[in-house]
Amino acid sequence: MQKVKTDILTHRGSHFDLGVQTAQWMQQTPLLKNREKEWKKRMPRFDIHIKETYDIFQTYAPQIWEEIRGMQEVLNLPTNQMILNFAHYRFTPLKNSGCTIYLGQDYMVRNYDYHPATYDGRYQLFQPNDGGLAQIGPTSRVTGRMDGMNEAGLSMGYNFMHRKHPGDGFVCYMIGRLILQYCKDVPEAIQLLKEIPHRSSFSYIVMDKHLNHAIIEVSPRSLDVRYDRTCTNHFKLLTHENRNYTKESKERLDRLLQQTPNSLDKMHAFELFNNPEFEIYSKLFKSWSGTIHTTMYEPQSLKAYMTLGENNTPTVIDFKQWLNGQPLDIHSLYGHIDTDLTFASY
Repeated sequence: MQKVKTDILTHRGSHFDLGVQTAQWMQQTPLLKNREKEWKKRMPRFDIHIKETYDIFQTYAPQIWEEIRGMQEVLNLPTNQMILNFAHYRFTPLKNSGCTIYLGQDYMVRNYDYHPATYDGRYQLFQPNDGGLAQIGPTSRVTGRMDGMNEAGLSMGYNFMHRKHPGDGFVCYMIGRLILQYCKDVPEAIQLLKEIPHRSSFSYIVMDKHLNHAIIEVSPRSLDVRYDRTCTNHFKLLTHENRNYTKESKERLDRLLQQTPNSLDKMHAFELFNNPEFEIYSKLFKSWSGTIHTTMYEPQSLKAYMTLGENNTPTVIDFKQWLNGQPLDIHSLYGHIDTDLTFASY
């Protein structure tokens, strides 16, 4: 059993200055060197077009482009390398992975299942002063988000579906960032997902402060919306887009449905996801589908819950208090995962 750590970073200010802070954090870790090793193992199967990527960011996310520029100021890397590592547009398809999400009456709980070597080990609170909404949650590939919540109470997570027939477009973790950055409620999130180009097939799960919720099934070719409360790794509406093997995903969904009555208390839900005995938490790390973290978000109270690894008591952060100027008194999260595979930042 390996002890693991996530750094908690906070920033109030511009996206450019956030990029500077992020790059300075990266320089204290082997993250960039580890990324370079990963690229050597699997060469990118896509072209990098600097002008095209710049234009797409000016259309959908100009502030995030400024964040990348701030990182470049410190890292002193050429623009094509910055796009390769941090822009997450026209990216190589992802390997198979799991993930499970349940929407309670007033909360969303999620297991993030993937390979530890891809995990940043960074949790961020960001309050911008140059456009976009304040956000809280773990980072993915430095500039992206795999789940989180914004100041309007919109909470988001995504689940992988398949990597067949990719298109030119944003990848999941940058799409997660765009949702939190620019959308205040479920209708706005659905509209954004209809407008932006998508690289691969995912379900995006959202809940807002009015407790509206939706599961948006997306591929590079189509989009549909359902309004139930559970999601694993297969489409229920875009069934023609499903991968060939969905047995494990459907079995995990059945276990989830059997253990989640309508009145399930949020802390019992968190335990259900974080305790391996209930068979939602996964230890299949070498198969790219081990549970690295469990998170929970309350859109109305703006409280965020997070734990690394299994059987752990969640750390609770009152995002509303932080937005009102109260400093955060914790700087790290710790947990244990049953593998010797290490995070990208180690």
